[in-house]
Amino acid sequence: MPLLVAMIVLAGCGVGRDAVTVGGDFTFVAPGGQTRIFYDPPEQRGAVTGLSGESLLEPGSQIELDEFAGQVVVLNIWGAWCGPCREEMPGLQLIYEQTRASGVRLLGIDIRDDRDAAADFVRDRGITYPSIYDQPGRSLAVLRGFPRNTVPATIVLDRAHRVAAVFLAAVRVGELMPVVQRVAAEPTNGPGS
Repeated sequence: MPLLVAMIVLAGCGVGRDAVTVGGDFTFVAPGGQTRIFYDPPEQRGAVTGLSGESLLEPGSQIELDEFAGQVVVLNIWGAWCGPCREEMPGLQLIYEQTRASGVRLLGIDIRDDRDAAADFVRDRGITYPSIYDQPGRSLAVLRGFPRNTVPATIVLDRAHRVAAVFLAAVRVGELMPVVQRVAAEPTNGPGS
C-alpha cells in the first residue's frame, strides 16, 4: 500500500493542465492521479524525438526510435526486478506478434537492472522485441517530465511518433490491444509517417 500511495503522490506532482505542447515535443504533466491517459485528437499530440540507447541483447549496438519511422511504437519501461513487469511481458509479446503485420513495433526500455539478469529474463521468456538497456534511465530524459520511477509504464506512439496514450501501471492485453489497433488504424500523416 505505501508503494501505491507513493506512486499516486509522484503522479500528482507537476504543473499545468495539459500533458503536451500542441504540435511540439511531448512534455509530460502530472495526470492528477490518472494511470491511463489518452491524447486526442492526433494533431494535438506531442512528439518523442531523440530516443536511443544500447541494445540489451547486443552490447555496443544502438537502437534508435528513428529506426521505426512510420510505424506505431509501443514503448514499455520495465525491469526484470519488477513483479508487474514480469507479469505483463508475455502479453506484450502477444501484442507484438499479433500487430506487427500492421506496422506496430514494441520497444522495451530496461532500467535499473543488471544486464545479465535482464538478458536472461528476456531469453528465458522468448521475448523477441528489442529492448534498450539503460541502467540509469537516462534515455527517458527525452520524455520531458516523465516520472522515471514509474515502472512498469507503457507509452503508445502513433506513426509520427507522437504520444497517443500513456499507461502508468501494468497493462493487460485486453486493455492495450484496442488502443494499439485504433492508433495503427489512424490516417498516416505527419513527420515520420
